[in-house]
Amino acid sequence: MKLHELKNVAGAVHRKKRVGCGEGGGHGKTSGRGGKGQSARSGSSIRPGFEGGQMPLYRKLPHRGFNNYNHRTEIAVLNVGDLGSLDAKVTEVNATVLASAGLIRGGEKTVKILGDGELSRALKVTAAKFSESAKAKIEKAGGQAIVG
Repeated sequence: MKLHELKNVAGAVHRKKRVGCGEGGGHGKTSGRGGKGQSARSGSSIRPGFEGGQMPLYRKLPHRGFNNYNHRTEIAVLNVGDLGSLDAKVTEVNATVLASAGLIRGGEKTVKILGDGELSRALKVTAAKFSESAKAKIEKAGGQAIVG
């Protein structure tokens, strides 16, 4: 069977609904728009949350409270195994080196190294945070884990 040989199951494809083509079709006269009024007019759309002039619910409810979104700190997360993919000439690793290698985004300064994967060579890694297992693996490979 090939893609061009596929056929739809019987009843899966419907005719396009043609409105305004006589009352016998079921969508005649008002074309499924009910009676008169704002929603019956062409080009009409009522914005979400509009309740016909009544005070809408979103304006009745209090909007108080703290939202952490503007005060959050974005932390780029990287595994120890990903450090092995860096160029063999690289011995010192920091946020700018990781960004130029494409392992984190360019603007990210805060990096946390996690312990998934293995490291086979000694690297001097500078990051904001390390997990305990990541620190152990870096030091086991003969490198240094510097918090900075």
